[in-house]
Amino acid sequence: MPVTTARVTTARPERYIKQLVSHLGHKASAELAADGRGTITFRQGTCVLAPIGHQLDLIATAGDLDALADVQEIVTRHLVRFAGEEEDLGVEWTAPVAGEDLDLVHPLLDDYLLTQCTPPDDLLQELIVETREVTGRAAGMQVSRDEGAFLTMLVQLVGARNAVEVGVFTGYSSLCIARGLAEGGRLLACDVNDEWAAIARSYWERAGVADRIDLKIGPAIDTLRALPVEPVIDIAFIDADKTGYAAYYEEIVQRLRPGGLVVLDNVFLGGRVLDPACQGVDHVAMRRLNDLIVADDRVDSVMLAVRDGVTLARKR
Repeated sequence: MPVTTARVTTARPERYIKQLVSHLGHKASAELAADGRGTITFRQGTCVLAPIGHQLDLIATAGDLDALADVQEIVTRHLVRFAGEEEDLGVEWTAPVAGEDLDLVHPLLDDYLLTQCTPPDDLLQELIVETREVTGRAAGMQVSRDEGAFLTMLVQLVGARNAVEVGVFTGYSSLCIARGLAEGGRLLACDVNDEWAAIARSYWERAGVADRIDLKIGPAIDTLRALPVEPVIDIAFIDADKTGYAAYYEEIVQRLRPGGLVVLDNVFLGGRVLDPACQGVDHVAMRRLNDLIVADDRVDSVMLAVRDGVTLARKR
């Protein structure tokens, strides 16, 4: 359980961050960003310090509880010392939690979000039900209905005629993308599971969009690499095997037109990406991808706290 936070009320958050970064930087790796955000990386773990109005937010992470306690003690001790008699800071840390236990979408907020977006029509509702009945626990791979509406809107805003999807499942997201395409638009949909794709095909037919979708069953990376290298893709949605994301992203960005958009789902992996103790292959791969995208000078990117995390990367 290696994540904990503290919110400290103070009129001098920027001052304390500078002091902590400067002083602890002699014993650890410390950085101060232009926006005043500080990051101190100790041998035991990391503490992020952010100025929020008249508050100082502290976020400590580490590989285990003992290491986390060390980070908390070091930061708290120095912060209280810097404040001296000027302020009684009252640094109170929250109980440590694992990344997977973070409440990314509170049930109350979740319900409100679902009621405050354009509702799915009867066909999409039917697909939701059939997916749950046929795929069981795997039904969680289906995008939520608000994320489906978000995809349709993004496709429309981009004015997309040439779209790519990596990861079809039972076709909900494909249907949402296809419905948003401009006149004459096409969607290349890639997946490896023909059984689940058969469900998708039936709903595409019923929705009248099957003629806009080219389904390719097989490794998506082979399908992408076989595409012409010209930058003609308007929008792409990646929601498949997490260890393959980086390769899919690279092949797509090369073929993305200026102003085109890559949308990547599940960039939080249930909060585990935020937890340094989670070292599974998917978690490591997603952290590396997230770092890769934010440093990629070919795109402008933003990570959104939508469902399990969605990143938008727009080609410059």
